[in-house]
Amino acid sequence: MDSFEINKILGALLGTCLLLLAVHLASGTIFSPPVAAKPGYIVQVKEEQPAAPTAKAPAEQPIESLLATASVQRGADTAKECEVCHNLGKGQGAKIGPDLYGVVGRPIASEAGFNYSSALKAKAKGANWTFDALNIWLTNPQADVPGTLMTFAGIPSERQRADVIAYLNSNSDHPLPLPKAAQSTPTPPAGAKPTASAAGTPPSAGTPANATKAPAATPTPPASPAAPAPAAPSTPAK
Repeated sequence: MDSFEINKILGALLGTCLLLLAVHLASGTIFSPPVAAKPGYIVQVKEEQPAAPTAKAPAEQPIESLLATASVQRGADTAKECEVCHNLGKGQGAKIGPDLYGVVGRPIASEAGFNYSSALKAKAKGANWTFDALNIWLTNPQADVPGTLMTFAGIPSERQRADVIAYLNSNSDHPLPLPKAAQSTPTPPAGAKPTASAAGTPPSAGTPANATKAPAATPTPPASPAAPAPAAPSTPAK
């Protein structure tokens, strides 16, 4: 093969490359993508609606109100869980925890022969297991007395706590009278005037309380009868 044929082959290859380059440039001009206003990629993120504010938990009722409708039978059923660590019968002694017979009204940490935690002994100091103290204790013992050895998580339901306390109160030689809820007297709004009944003088029906009484009219005396005219003197007959 002479040099002339080699040059033709190389020229064909070079022409082919130039043709491909020209086609590439032309296609890039025709089909060029639009230029973005800002560099980068737009990521679509789903906007989440702000969570609605949660309603506040209702305030717990005082134990006095709950004990008024508590059930001793329901409390006995719930208190069966306590028998894992406590005896409930009279004179049965302690288990892992002290005997709970007659616990309502008993001094805290006072069962003889039981080794109470130092945290509970510090809480005792003349305090008794009142209805309110038991309600707070049974809600969460660890929160009531940090450092106590009682690992019970507590009874979150205030209704169940009232039932258990009512049962524990009945489980005694001398059950205490259940406390009554205090009845508050409504306070009248500021600036309100006392009613006539509060002042002690009820107003008459249909008459304003601040009406001024009209003075009584003075009775007019009856007219005196007219005096008879004097009779003319008679003339004697002559």
